[in-house]
Amino acid sequence: MIGQPTVIRFKELDELGSVSEALLRLGAETPVWLFEGHMGAGKTTLIKALCNHLGVTTHVQSPTFSLVNEYDAGGKTIYHFDFYRIKDETEALDMGVEEYFDSGDFCFVEWPGKVENLWPLNYMQLYLEADESGMRILEVTKV
Repeated sequence: MIGQPTVIRFKELDELGSVSEALLRLGAETPVWLFEGHMGAGKTTLIKALCNHLGVTTHVQSPTFSLVNEYDAGGKTIYHFDFYRIKDETEALDMGVEEYFDSGDFCFVEWPGKVENLWPLNYMQLYLEADESGMRILEVTKV
């Protein structure tokens, strides 16, 4: 069942703490989060803020070439995926993406459209866009 979308607007980087807090309240029971939006919309920056809020102390960066980064968040694991460069879903299957998704740990996925047939039944979809003034509009839907 698809829930009603929640829309969050923000412009400044210092707002990401409160945005992260709101998202974590909304998606606390949903481990797989699918981040969509154009290149440069701020997906990785938002994921960095979420990881910071969850207690990650190491450097968070997009796993563009490695496909997945693993972060320790005080005894919990967070997986950060970037599927921008994969050619097909077979690459994601070969790396065991289904096991990651089934782990119960947070899985933050950039460019999820590249693996759409592998999405779990329940996930949180986040679509981020920036308007011409620099305002970020984040539409969040729980599926």
